[in-house]
Amino acid sequence: MAGPFTFTLLCGLLAATLAGATLSPPAVLSLGREIIKERLTQKLNNHDAIGILQQLPLLSAIREKPAGGIPILGNVVNSILNHIIWLKITSANILQLQVEPSDEGQGLAVRIPLDMVAGLNTPLIKTIVEIHMETEVQAIIRVNTGERGHTHLVFDGCSNSQGSLRISLLHNFPLLLSGRLSFLVNSLAHTVMSLLAPALPKLVKTQLCPVIQAAFEDMHADLLHLVRVPVSLGSDRLEFDLLSPTINGNIIQLELGAKLLNSHGDVTKWFNKSAISLTVPYLDSTPFSLTVRQDVVNAAITALLPPEELVVLLDYVLPELAHRLKSNIKVISEQAANQLGPTQMVKILTRQTPELLLDQGSAKVVQLIVLEVFATNEAHHPFFTLGIEASSEAQFYTKDDRLMLNFNEISSDWIHLMNSGIGLFSPELLKNITTEILVSILLPNENGKLRSGIPISMVKAWGFKEASSFLTKDSLVVTPATS
Repeated sequence: MAGPFTFTLLCGLLAATLAGATLSPPAVLSLGREIIKERLTQKLNNHDAIGILQQLPLLSAIREKPAGGIPILGNVVNSILNHIIWLKITSANILQLQVEPSDEGQGLAVRIPLDMVAGLNTPLIKTIVEIHMETEVQAIIRVNTGERGHTHLVFDGCSNSQGSLRISLLHNFPLLLSGRLSFLVNSLAHTVMSLLAPALPKLVKTQLCPVIQAAFEDMHADLLHLVRVPVSLGSDRLEFDLLSPTINGNIIQLELGAKLLNSHGDVTKWFNKSAISLTVPYLDSTPFSLTVRQDVVNAAITALLPPEELVVLLDYVLPELAHRLKSNIKVISEQAANQLGPTQMVKILTRQTPELLLDQGSAKVVQLIVLEVFATNEAHHPFFTLGIEASSEAQFYTKDDRLMLNFNEISSDWIHLMNSGIGLFSPELLKNITTEILVSILLPNENGKLRSGIPISMVKAWGFKEASSFLTKDSLVVTPATS
């Protein structure tokens, strides 16, 4: 008998093993730069970022300490600025965002190029002088660790990219009536441009950066909401939640926990980090991928295919199969075969849920089945009871935004005589006919329950029409279908 010391030693060894193991999350959602750019761009549009740029108070900004606070120079510049009636942004555009690792390598740098044209109106000439302004804002996204060790994505600052500011006259205005007038307009325009050089970055930081932060926070909230959308599994549902985020290169990875709930909303199974392996494929050019651990996929299949009992009057439903069954039983016992009436009954019980086995690019499902044959529908005891370990090829595919699963064929890999009322016999004699019964009755029933598929809500939510999927040695990966 093992003593307390042995028990303590075993517990210590188990704890050490688990401590040294790499724990994998139940699922990982990987977001590539394209998704980040697209979602952030959409949120900037929702927050009217271009409208904010168009309302930048350029004139009041360049009139604040225009000569660095030096009174004499300030008076000169102010006299020049008095020739300006108005100075406004006449057009503004946010060009394509760029997402790349930050210089420190600990976060993401989102570069937001801005292209603006300002109109300068002066009584010196009748036409508007147009000034072209280009700059770039850089926003940093990082993973922050809170006081309790919880990590989350944060907006970690926003500023103008160094060396990105370019200001020039959009067009060379024509030679005016007098050289003196041309000189004045040129001086005015270049004075304004020199004053915009320090003023514009400050305006962008104070006026646009808060909008960029609000857009990021909205994007982050939408992402968490999408992650938590329940996945329908018949009457049950699967729910994901964020465990922790990480940033790898230009990819955001969200490690997800999961739980399975029944029709009453009660949690029937929790999934957390464990020593079960999870291979997360490299995202490459794919916009996003959802990688789900094998045990979570298996639980989803179990929810769709709970244990059940199927009863079939074989002679009515499948008469040819009933005739072949009678012929097989006649080899074992002619007396028993003669007792089979027109209401001979087959009962199939799936007492244990299917077990999914993944391999690189393929999968199969193993089931433990009990099969009983009754002489008539009024018989209280079966002729015999067989225990069968059956397997099927599991084919995952996608249809629109749904993950589909179909069992192809079924084979009786192992068959055991559990009980017999017609004498002992080798169950191998009935292997072929029992396989035909399972193919004809159990397989269509299970595929019918799988036919509705599993919705992947983020596919259409992010603007993709169809999903795609593939298998690794330990996970199922769902991505958007790209042409």
